[in-house]
Amino acid sequence: MRFRDRFGIRKHRGSSLTRLDREATDADIEALIAFARSRRGVEFFVEPETFATDTTAVAVAHDGEWTRRRVGAPEVIGKVARDLGAPVYDVQIVGYPPRMRAWNARNPDRRIDPGKPGEAVSS
Repeated sequence: MRFRDRFGIRKHRGSSLTRLDREATDADIEALIAFARSRRGVEFFVEPETFATDTTAVAVAHDGEWTRRRVGAPEVIGKVARDLGAPVYDVQIVGYPPRMRAWNARNPDRRIDPGKPGEAVSS
């Protein structure tokens, strides 16, 4: 049986809800965990909530491959990162790592499919 709030998404979200986008789900968190477990040197970068999108996290591997998922609140990805032993950064403070841009430059015809964590597909 699955718990409805396994990762504390609703607990940490607070009273504000994003209006134009869907909320974070357990599947989003599980996708980040699967990405981190299947790659070396993964770091998480938290992106703030916007008017159109819930709080998101970008997981970046050692080679720059990355995926982005909704997390609901920074505390959620903080807990996940602690459990995985991975660092987590605020992207507004540190920015994105250069290796992420380098990966995008090396792979202009590839992107991470949001439905299948880590699988590259043609755009």
